[in-house]
Amino acid sequence: MDIGREWLSVADICDYMGVSTFVVTRMLRGGDLPGVKMGREWRVNRLDFEEWINAQRHRHVSPEG
Repeated sequence: MDIGREWLSVADICDYMGVSTFVVTRMLRGGDLPGVKMGREWRVNRLDFEEWINAQRHRHVSPEG
């Protein structure tokens, strides 16, 4: 995937995350993953996707102690 592009398609995200289009589309429709619908296609801003990935990673890290 060319992560240098400004907008990512559902297919780009599926390839990167190793999940199906159903999973990504469901997350977009539910508002869990930030994106915009351009015509019939969803697009996700690359910076928003990177921030979302980092937030998910930090969310699932268990606190020490």
